[in-house]
Amino acid sequence: MPLHVLNNTVWFPPVEDALEDGLLAIGGDVSAERLLLAYQKGIFPWYSDDTPLWWSPDPRFVLFPDKLRVSKSMQALIRKKTFRFSVNEAFPLVIKNCKELQRPGQEGTWITDELEASVKQLHLMGYAHSAEAWLGDELVGGLYGIKMGRLFFGESMFSKASNASKFAFLLFVQQLREENVHLIDCQVYTDHLASLGAEMIPRTAFLQALQDHGAELR
Repeated sequence: MPLHVLNNTVWFPPVEDALEDGLLAIGGDVSAERLLLAYQKGIFPWYSDDTPLWWSPDPRFVLFPDKLRVSKSMQALIRKKTFRFSVNEAFPLVIKNCKELQRPGQEGTWITDELEASVKQLHLMGYAHSAEAWLGDELVGGLYGIKMGRLFFGESMFSKASNASKFAFLLFVQQLREENVHLIDCQVYTDHLASLGAEMIPRTAFLQALQDHGAELR
C-alpha cells in the first residue's frame, strides 16, 4: 500500500491503509481542525523534521482506568503529599516544558511551534487538558492530552523531579476514572506505562471504543 501524502484539505485515508509500523500518511498541516479529526479517527501526529507524520498502529497501547496499578511506593508518595496536584492550572507551561524537554535518543522536539499553537487552541475550545505536579510554586511535572467523549488521548509528559510526572499521571487517571472515562490512549508501548497497567489491544477494538464512547466533534 503506497503512503498517502496529504495537502491542505482536511481529510485522512482509512486507517486500514497504514503500513506495518502504523504510518498512515505524511504532510498536511496540524491545525486544530485536522487534529480533532485525527483523534476522532484513531490517528495521531508525530514529526520527522518539519513534516507531519500521521500514525494508526495495530495493535494500540491503551490504559483502562479501572486497571491502573499504583505501586506501594507511589501510594506512600501520594499520602505524603510531597507534590501538589492540579488540572488545567498551567496548560501553556506544561506544553512548553514538554516541548523543551531533552529526551534520550531524540534530537529536537516533535512539538513544533505550529502544533503547540493548535493544541493551545484546543485547550481554549475545551478539548485539551493538562495535569500538573508542583513543589511549592514550582511546576516540576505534568502531562497533557485531548479529551473527547469518554476517551482521553495522552500526548506528552515531562518531569523535573523524581516521580513528579508519574504522580500527576496517577492522580489524573484516578480523576478520569471518576469522570467515567472508558479508555486512555497511550499510543505506543513503553515499559513505564506498561508497569502502570497499560496494555495492547487490536486496532479494531480501539476503533470500536472510539465509536462506542463518544469521540465525536462538537
